[in-house]
Amino acid sequence: MPPRFAVISDGSCDFSREEADRLSVTLVPFYVSFDDKTYRREGVDVEVRDFYQEMVEHPGVYPKSSMPSVDDYIQVFRPLAAAGTPALCVCITTKFSGSYNCASTAAGLLREEYPDWELRVMDSRVNTVLQGEVVREAVRLRDEGCGLEEACRRLEAVIPTGRIIFTIGSMDYLKMGGRIGKVASVVTGALGIKPLIVLKEGEIFPEGIFRSREKGKARLVELTRRHLASCGEDVDNYRFVIGYGYDRAEAEAFRDDMLAMLREACGLTSLGVFQIGATIGVHTGPHPIGIGLLRRA
Repeated sequence: MPPRFAVISDGSCDFSREEADRLSVTLVPFYVSFDDKTYRREGVDVEVRDFYQEMVEHPGVYPKSSMPSVDDYIQVFRPLAAAGTPALCVCITTKFSGSYNCASTAAGLLREEYPDWELRVMDSRVNTVLQGEVVREAVRLRDEGCGLEEACRRLEAVIPTGRIIFTIGSMDYLKMGGRIGKVASVVTGALGIKPLIVLKEGEIFPEGIFRSREKGKARLVELTRRHLASCGEDVDNYRFVIGYGYDRAEAEAFRDDMLAMLREACGLTSLGVFQIGATIGVHTGPHPIGIGLLRRA
């Protein structure tokens, strides 16, 4: 049987430390700053809940994030390379961050010392809680006995199916974070207008606008239903996850609405709810909410 491989992810996967420990996943955290001077490691020096609380209490302050450095990755990779342990590192979409490039550079430097070491650095082409689903699939494949190459082949086959369908509370954070791009053309600066957004193939695209947040969430449910219908596949083969920012109570109510639709469509009886971390929260603000879906590997 091929040797088991280590699973690593940058902090965009939004695992808690407890879940990372339970699944034997090593996290390489992003950094976040509210003053553009002091950068703290997400989940280590600053908790996600505290990050959102600070945004809510200081709405005119726009935090920034910074990716893990090459040295951050070397510190994680080196013990695995020295032990000869194969490894897979799952990174946030390259359209949003250079984390993948830093991991790849670190891998190249270590291969000079350990030329036989097996490491794959993977662009998940998603982020936040759906990146977490890619990592969970990697863990499942590892624990079922897949070797590194087979696991990577199977993951790469399903990554293009990943979708995040979401909305936000304010356009201001997208503007300040430089992520407004294609979304700007459908919002046009009208007061109170919010976008519906889809992330696919690593980029965000507009899917309409609304004024009422309740209508927006209802539209998210409908967009998800239509996307599943267009796939032409057995939706039992998909993983689903709800992501939210500050307001868990809102997320749980949204989860119930989404689950009612999914129960009718495919008999799904449970749906995970996870908090979107600071890495993406700096761009969405404190009130993102949406659903991620990914075909199982």
